[in-house]
Amino acid sequence: MSNRNNYSSGAIWEDKVGYSRAVKVGNHIEVSGTVASDQNGNVVGKDDPYLQTRFIIQKIQKALISAGASLQDVVRTRMFVTDISYFEDFGRAHAEFFQTIKPATSMLEVKGLVAPDFLIEIEATAIID
Repeated sequence: MSNRNNYSSGAIWEDKVGYSRAVKVGNHIEVSGTVASDQNGNVVGKDDPYLQTRFIIQKIQKALISAGASLQDVVRTRMFVTDISYFEDFGRAHAEFFQTIKPATSMLEVKGLVAPDFLIEIEATAIID
């Protein structure tokens, strides 16, 4: 395996669950499922799918920067949503960051996320050229 680096956001759940915010192997970066919680675990954008999506993508952006990448390097996103009827809100926020990048993406409705106030969780894959 190529050189592996783990990147932490400092969230308490990383140690409790045993995961990293992002993992970089060679030129490939995987960003873990990310929800709209701040450093204290508070929900950001409660009941607002658009704000939650924006906040999450900004968190993903920070993780990518710490790994030496940017949103421009994202080749895939996966959006797990609890109510697909908000697809336009999720999509509008996603497009604000990825309109010109146009990564492959999925939006899947799921029964629930780690807490009921989270409306969306996003994963990202980036490849540094």
